[in-house]
Amino acid sequence: MTRTVVMRVLALLAAGAVALACGLGDGAGSPEDNPPAASGGTEEDGTMTAAEFKRDIEGAKTSAEAYWSDVFKQSGERFRPIREVVPYAREGEVDCGGEAVPRNNAVYCPDGDFIAYDVNFAVAAFQQVGDAFLYYLLGHEYAHAIQARLGIEHRLTIDHELQADCMAGAYLGDSVKAGGLTIDKGDLDEFQRGLLAVGDDPSVPWFAPGAHGTAEQRTESFFLGYEKSLAACDL
Repeated sequence: MTRTVVMRVLALLAAGAVALACGLGDGAGSPEDNPPAASGGTEEDGTMTAAEFKRDIEGAKTSAEAYWSDVFKQSGERFRPIREVVPYAREGEVDCGGEAVPRNNAVYCPDGDFIAYDVNFAVAAFQQVGDAFLYYLLGHEYAHAIQARLGIEHRLTIDHELQADCMAGAYLGDSVKAGGLTIDKGDLDEFQRGLLAVGDDPSVPWFAPGAHGTAEQRTESFFLGYEKSLAACDL
């Protein structure tokens, strides 16, 4: 696999994962003595198989829900998980508030409180990039669902997206520290490569509608959350 192919797939992730009000997950748990791994590298972890893809999608949603359930519990609040996760294969097969969800996308839809993802897009990214990035993608999208539950609104899109990156980092970092997830060799590098690839083009103004932040901003936000937990995310 060449770097050009990787960057092309990550560009698709940028176009898909950050459009709309982002969100993603799915889930069933892994055995307690074998926590799900945010793992990269197709030869090491079997990411070429459909079964591995399904396990990682399920593990990402389950671990995100477990994390946010615990956070809400510690705050004395009741946690409500997203209603469902819907895979789709064709544009227009799923709609959010009357607007068709396009191909090559993964979104959180507040209208209906569900997550939808293009299964063909997700599998291609999974095979060519690795499953650690799936955990980031789902974590970022689930963060948007949490923002909706907390009533968090930002005047600028970039602030909303960078906070979601930070929250995704906190979920992954805290889950690893607590033993709910394991990190395999190369996973942190995969997170970083993915974040560098999904940053806005330098020509996009920070105040533009739909701006998500430069590669440097997104990387900084994610790893601030990863290292310092939610205290770094202005929650």
